[in-house]
Amino acid sequence: MEFLAYAVIAYLLGSIPSGIIVGKLGYNLDIRQHGSGNLGATNTFRILGIKAGIIVVTADILKGTIATALPLVFDAGIFRLGVGLFAVLGHTYPLFARFKGGKAVATSGGIFLGINPILFAIMVGSFLVTLYISKYVSLASMLTGIIATIASAAFHDWTLFIVTAIVTVFVFYRHWENIKRIKNKTEPKITWM
Repeated sequence: MEFLAYAVIAYLLGSIPSGIIVGKLGYNLDIRQHGSGNLGATNTFRILGIKAGIIVVTADILKGTIATALPLVFDAGIFRLGVGLFAVLGHTYPLFARFKGGKAVATSGGIFLGINPILFAIMVGSFLVTLYISKYVSLASMLTGIIATIASAAFHDWTLFIVTAIVTVFVFYRHWENIKRIKNKTEPKITWM
């Protein structure tokens, strides 16, 4: 019963649509009506710029981190990774945005920041390197998941490994259309200044 309460809180936390809030409050613009139509950080970067993108990606990461930290705050010995997964579900299928959310990358990263900061640092490094080389945010996100899954095995924590693998599979699922566009060479690349 206690886990269910934390799961509901995590889902609602994940459902907070950072991209919509930043777009409407700061730019009087609904991010879903521009670019890819996605309310995540990547579309925010493309449409609203670096400042808005950084705010949104930070907020989306913190949703996962706070969700995994809540049981610690209240000294509840429950499955923190499991609670964090509900924040990812909330971000992906948000109650407050008609169940059409982001691609699960930033909030998933936030879970690992709350559980294992070293793994999170590996993920950030992997993402930046693969993004620099490929110029595809989607490809960098998926490759980061693979690298994180492999890296998680080094911590000899099978629960962490399994959850990382599950999240990676989910990230691939959420990027299915991006995979098709990469194959067709129609996926947009970022441009470096």
